[in-house]
Amino acid sequence: MHFHHQLDTSGLICPEPIMLLHNKIREMNANDIIKVTATDPSTKRDIPKFCTFLGHHLLSQSMTNNTFFYFIQKMG
Repeated sequence: MHFHHQLDTSGLICPEPIMLLHNKIREMNANDIIKVTATDPSTKRDIPKFCTFLGHHLLSQSMTNNTFFYFIQKMG
């Protein structure tokens, strides 16, 4: 999937991945897509809630070898 920004939060635990994502999304332009890489299993719950709460679009989420990948489009 095409993306404009990348954020690797591997090795970080809650709440750091969400805090870093929040800061990064603030810097992005509307409709930009960010790829987030994480190893904290709580991101499976936290990132979809983050997107719903702030109105961003979670384009996809997947897991490979205990690493989670998220593609998020910044809205508005």
